[in-house]
Amino acid sequence: MNEEFISNIKELIQLQDSDKAKELISGLHPADIAEFCDELTPEEAKFIYRLMDNETAADVLVEMDEDTRKEFLDILPPETIAKRFVDYMDTDDAVELIRELDEDKQEEILSHIEDIEQAGDIVDLLKYDENTAGGLMGTEMVIVNENWSMPECLKEMRHQAEDLDDIYYIYVIDDDERLRGVFPLKKMITSPSVSKVKHVMKKEPLSVHVDTPIDEVAQTIEKYDLVAIPVVDSIGRLVGQITVDDVMDEVREQSERDYQLASGLSQDVEMDDNVFRQTSARLPWLLIGMVGGIGNSMILGNFGSTFAAHPEMALYIPLIGGTGGNVGTQSSALVVQGLANNSLDKNETFKQIVKESVVALINATIISLLVYIYNFVRFGATATVTYSVSISLFAVVMFASIFGTFVPMALEKLKIDPAIATGPFIAITNDIIGMMLYMGITVLLS
Repeated sequence: MNEEFISNIKELIQLQDSDKAKELISGLHPADIAEFCDELTPEEAKFIYRLMDNETAADVLVEMDEDTRKEFLDILPPETIAKRFVDYMDTDDAVELIRELDEDKQEEILSHIEDIEQAGDIVDLLKYDENTAGGLMGTEMVIVNENWSMPECLKEMRHQAEDLDDIYYIYVIDDDERLRGVFPLKKMITSPSVSKVKHVMKKEPLSVHVDTPIDEVAQTIEKYDLVAIPVVDSIGRLVGQITVDDVMDEVREQSERDYQLASGLSQDVEMDDNVFRQTSARLPWLLIGMVGGIGNSMILGNFGSTFAAHPEMALYIPLIGGTGGNVGTQSSALVVQGLANNSLDKNETFKQIVKESVVALINATIISLLVYIYNFVRFGATATVTYSVSISLFAVVMFASIFGTFVPMALEKLKIDPAIATGPFIAITNDIIGMMLYMGITVLLS
């Protein structure tokens, strides 16, 4: 949304011109309405929501930014949230919205939901961890019994479809509600009317358990090009489904969190967050970096006589530190990516370290050789710097590569997010170790 449009909306809100404001937003997609509502105050957004029918209002609320949505919901009474929004949402969207509120308000909202069955589904879904399939799934889907005939199946499908916005798959269950198959719509046309569903269904469909982590769900959907996947409980009963759009939203949010963590941000922040939140997210790693810098200065301070004898050594301090940090960050980033997309087996730590060591050996040899040639031409064959810098670079690249590979894999085994291994942590550690190696090798060669 451009600034002119938002400015016009705000002006109409100020004038309380409902007719013109309604005309301006009519025909807009809910995502577009949500986009400009993110730029409004909660009271201004409240005015816009009054202009929409209940279904559109619910769709817009789902599309809004989480922080802005929470601010908006804070000014609304629980009864309004329930009857104006939740009653018109799919269960997975309703659960996501209710999770953002405190427990007291959650209970009040649930008590005002008119559809008792929907309220029960929401209560059941709230029990699951939000980072698992159970916490993300919805219960809206078309379900048929394997023993139904085609006419009976078609009649029931029509009845169930009336309450659904989208139909992805038709799931087949047995008399105990266990998932048995997926019913191909093509078969409804081509199969004889006397056939039972179980004779034409696609057996043993892909499914996930309610406790399956979201990243594994995403990998399954991506691997098999699915638009939705059924969710079953511990005894195989069908309890819900997860659609690809919900998974992609979660994957995007997780990627943003990992990227911020790797960049040295200790918590999830947005550009429009207040100064205090942004400062508190950035400051911890900056303080750690400061401590690392002080540590480096203390190391270098112990080698005053070495710098006095070889002042040219100071020229290469940025090169040693920067190279170690870059190499370590590259190695750890590749490992974190491999762990995230499941292309790297976390149990093959030794094999991955050996592979990374070979790559590091090639890189270290090329880098140190080029620096040796440069220093040989500049300082000559007898200068200490000619040898110490090259040998130090070789050692630093080898250490940084192995360290950058080992740390995230170790963190993954310890059930700690390996994304914290990239960025500042690796850079600071390699910087300190690099300086120690550089100074130690220089002293030995002096």
